Amino acid sequence: MIPLKMKALLQKVLPDKMWQNRLIKDGPLRFMEFGPLDVDRLQRLGIRVDRLGPRLVVCMWDEDSPLEIGGFLVVDNLAMGQPAMGGTRMLPDVTPDIIHNLARGMTLKNAAAALPFGGGKSGIVRPEDLTPADRPAVITGFGRLLKRYRKIYIPGPDVGTNDADMKRFAIENGLNNAVSKPADMGGNRIDELGGAANGVVVAFKTLVKQLPRLKNLPQFRHLTLPSLKDQTILIQGFGAVGAHVARIFHEYDPHTPPVIKGISDAHGFLMNENGLPWQQLFDLWKQFGEVTRRYFHDTILHGTQNTDPRTIYSSCADNLLRESGFCLIPASPVSNYLDVDASSNPSMTVDRMGHWQMIVEGANTYSPDPAKKAARRHMERHVYRDKGVLIAKDFLVNSGGVIYAAHERMIPTPDDLLIPKDILGHSKKIDAWLHKNQEAFAQLAEIRRKAAVEKLETVIRNNMEELIDGLCKDADSLPCDVAETISIRRIASMEKTRTAKDVMEDAPTIGVDRQIADAARLLVKSRVSIVNVVSETGKLIGIVTNWDITRAMASHLPMDAPLTRVMTTDVIATGPDTPILDCVRMLENHEISAMPIVKKDRVAGIVSGDILAKKTLFRLLQTMD
Repeated sequence: MIPLKMKALLQKVLPDKMWQNRLIKDGPLRFMEFGPLDVDRLQRLGIRVDRLGPRLVVCMWDEDSPLEIGGFLVVDNLAMGQPAMGGTRMLPDVTPDIIHNLARGMTLKNAAAALPFGGGKSGIVRPEDLTPADRPAVITGFGRLLKRYRKIYIPGPDVGTNDADMKRFAIENGLNNAVSKPADMGGNRIDELGGAANGVVVAFKTLVKQLPRLKNLPQFRHLTLPSLKDQTILIQGFGAVGAHVARIFHEYDPHTPPVIKGISDAHGFLMNENGLPWQQLFDLWKQFGEVTRRYFHDTILHGTQNTDPRTIYSSCADNLLRESGFCLIPASPVSNYLDVDASSNPSMTVDRMGHWQMIVEGANTYSPDPAKKAARRHMERHVYRDKGVLIAKDFLVNSGGVIYAAHERMIPTPDDLLIPKDILGHSKKIDAWLHKNQEAFAQLAEIRRKAAVEKLETVIRNNMEELIDGLCKDADSLPCDVAETISIRRIASMEKTRTAKDVMEDAPTIGVDRQIADAARLLVKSRVSIVNVVSETGKLIGIVTNWDITRAMASHLPMDAPLTRVMTTDVIATGPDTPILDCVRMLENHEISAMPIVKKDRVAGIVSGDILAKKTLFRLLQTMD
């Protein structure tokens, strides 16, 4: 059944007629799809169409399941490549606008990481009373819903899901249709390896070296770097990212790592000026998922071992951000960790924040919403420009996870290791097949891991250097503006290389000896604005448009009259290699809505204003041309 919260939301914002017109039925599965031309409909869902996307928004559920199975998919942008890649979040309060925000972050993140994938995200509306016994069925059911979109979207783990869930998706849809799978599937398992955390650590180390370059800016003129042993770290959110950050810091440099001074999770925060026992806390997190309250009760209050009396615990997790340190690492699923305005319910307001020199964002904080972007810029003016705190934006920093995941596609699974089609969906048979090939999958997983680590270190180091370059070049710029420019520049560069053949759709053709009525029927059936008229040898000799049919009827031409009476012979056409922006200009200059794509006098496809609006970012190219 459709999740109750999802049903209540959709019934509130979508009129009954839209449910009737947009509902797609595939057995028990239900889908409602919206594209970039559905501006009003998407606005009802809280999504604003802009020059980057979204490309596709889907509301989907299983009608016949006794469990609540459903959620949302947003494919934001495919300029960097197809399919889009991004995690599947599972929380009770998942909504289309939240998934769109995350999908846009993936668009910018994949571009910042120079990955050949678009940006997307999906979200499962988790039932409030979901039991551990029912959870696998909900994951599997959502995987069946995603199967329809496997050519344009590849899921990975996100808040509420994990690597084991990606295995369930792969069991349903095939090894190439999920990423961050376990090692027994050749996966780069983000949760286990801490891919996103690795990116945060690389960003931190690069920025420490780059910080002195900012001394030319007035807010950094008194900047002094502490010694290695005095570089203290506060981690907001000791979870899948934050816990691995602590581990990787010590693996990178076990002799002089930075001091993990404070951590927080949903139950409170721990502080110790001399450093917390990161290994003990990491082990607690792996075992129980929660750390601060358990450590306080089991170790500080009732522990038998000697503990540092300077370790303090508070049940108010947000108060960690009132403490001072060299670097704050936001790594909790809270995008609004700082704000000037207390009414937005941030973790902390800037007037009460501690003293830091850097913020390296491990959490996803980006939102395309204009009001939220304005609030972010307001915050950065206070924190970066007035207080002299460098901020490294999330999608430049925490792309380590998607880099790890992407290598499961960039280094493809060999054909002999693809799950046989006849056992897809049968977990026991697949487990036996995986066991039989375990050695080959282990070797594949290691090859992918090594390639991902190399790519991660290069990309994120370059991103941090570009960030500092941009801030140094323009003293009035803000970190969020420079970061977005870095990603959008890469997206526009990729979009410029796309041509008509990348976006054209199939074009209906009709013989020159046919009648007007035949062309009219073909226009209705094909749902396009032009039909291409070809000779006996298949050569394009004319076109018939909706307007031609309308004019024929107005002139009282009989519908059995030959096409030659109405067709246009002076055809505006172009070739498959014509750049997208040139296609746009041709349509505008000739004041036509569509034109054939022709190769060697043969019709190869069609482009139209609608096709270009749905499949390209021509508005972005026009602003950057």
